[in-house]
Amino acid sequence: MSKIITIDPISRIEGHLRVDIKVKDGRIIDAWSAGTMFRGIEQILMGKDPGEAWIFTQRFCGVCTTVHALASVRAVENALDLDVPINAQMIRNIIVAAHSIFDHISHFYTLSALDWVDVASAAKADPKAASKVAQMISPDWKGNSAAEFKAVKDKITGVLNSGQLGIFNNGYWGHKAMHLTPELNLMAVAHYLQSFEHLRKANEVVGLLGSKTPHIQNLAVGGVANAIDLNQETALNMTTLLKVKGYLDAVRDFVIQVYFPDVCAIMSQYMPWATYGIGVTDMLAVPEFPMDTRGTEFLSLGGTLIDNKITAVKGFGDKYIEKNVAESVAHSWYDGDWELHPYKETTEPNFTGFDHEGKYSWVKSPRFDGRRMQVGPAAQVLTSYKLGDPLTQKYTKQFVDNVNALGAATSVSSAADLDMNGFLNAIPSTMGRHGSRVIRCAAILDLALTNWQKLVDNIGSGDLSVCNPPVYPKGEISGFGIHEAPRGFLSHWVVIKNGKIANYQAVVPSTWNLCPRDKDGNPGPTEASLIGNPIADLHEPLEALRTVHSYDPCMACAVHAFDPKGNEIGKGKTRT
Repeated sequence: MSKIITIDPISRIEGHLRVDIKVKDGRIIDAWSAGTMFRGIEQILMGKDPGEAWIFTQRFCGVCTTVHALASVRAVENALDLDVPINAQMIRNIIVAAHSIFDHISHFYTLSALDWVDVASAAKADPKAASKVAQMISPDWKGNSAAEFKAVKDKITGVLNSGQLGIFNNGYWGHKAMHLTPELNLMAVAHYLQSFEHLRKANEVVGLLGSKTPHIQNLAVGGVANAIDLNQETALNMTTLLKVKGYLDAVRDFVIQVYFPDVCAIMSQYMPWATYGIGVTDMLAVPEFPMDTRGTEFLSLGGTLIDNKITAVKGFGDKYIEKNVAESVAHSWYDGDWELHPYKETTEPNFTGFDHEGKYSWVKSPRFDGRRMQVGPAAQVLTSYKLGDPLTQKYTKQFVDNVNALGAATSVSSAADLDMNGFLNAIPSTMGRHGSRVIRCAAILDLALTNWQKLVDNIGSGDLSVCNPPVYPKGEISGFGIHEAPRGFLSHWVVIKNGKIANYQAVVPSTWNLCPRDKDGNPGPTEASLIGNPIADLHEPLEALRTVHSYDPCMACAVHAFDPKGNEIGKGKTRT
């Protein structure tokens, strides 16, 4: 006999998400993903100056801020066919790199590690044994000493004894699906605490170049507003740039010596999760880190992988992207049951109540040439690897080698048997998404430092230009801006008429991944990836959370709501 379990709200994500799972004989046999807030900023933008849209679109979310600002200015620049100075491209690139690094580190340690790490078990660990394991994984990291781990164990013990567990209060401690040793749990908790300092350093980079964070202030259609003057303390100078490099170097040490091996260690202990959560295997990613003024040359590649056939996305104006994106509202709370191109979409809410067979989400259902697509680090790594990107191939090989070494050291034979083809096939999975995210993070750090050097060299050549001011023509024009954000392919679409916004749509990564069914009844990627997952305990559906969290959902981007008078809109309720 089957049973439907409602998890509402899903915690440890940005925004409000409800997931219903139908369970039979210990397995999920069906699933529904529902965004429970309405996003209406598109309507706010109607009639406004296109050059100001990026300020508003950052407010989709308090986490995914810079990404919406960047996609917005790129959309208007595309409509105007406007070049962007090299200095501006490099400054933008460093900001989005630092933002992505922050996002990836925080996703693993803060948002999803507690699905795999038993904090209560860490109190039983031997700090010396934990230090020995950690030094085997990362011999050069100074934070792996027995004294450090004993101090962390003492903190955990104190918290547990106090009975005031704070953020750890509702963890599924002792769950049947938790398999790490107490020593690995202690190591992970210690590194979780150490991650905070490096998250701060990544954010310092965003703040130094973007004027503030979150919600940067330095962008402009046509470039950036950073004044470059090596002789002025109030302008972008070498003092600031050297601070930026120092922060990037420090964060890189943490990623390579801690984050990277931690994910390898956890994957080596949870190898069955390289087969769970696969669902949709068609992938979509776009190139990033432009190295020219036109957005045609990139340090990071992207493309589509459809029926295992790779097609490269060539640049910001690629018609392949422009003509193939559409959204369906067949199961979303909007008027009608249409499937339209973003230039022609509307955002007219029509809430009709939750209906598994009808409409059940504020999230629309994006499709690429009619297909469901998985987006995010898994798509970025898999498409880049197949397109021959050297950094992706380097860190993918390093990841597989590390998993095998750790599996052999801990006698986990399934991990020690992992080969490159096996990992590439596992990338769309729950654990594969975590592996892809850290591979992507390591590559982005190298790219950030490359962009830093190119910026310094270009300034040194005497080029101080930062912006090409826009001129809006009479009549109607349209454009789209694309960005490979931390959670995946992001696109903004704008129609401009006589210098004012006539239509605006954002198709965001969590809309692709967390969408409901389309007009043909095909489940979205998260819904599809939940089907087949085991559920050991109906009252503690940890395994479902593992797969959902692996997408790093950001429902505030996918859906949005507010009442300007401050009235209560609704309440979240957790049920099992």
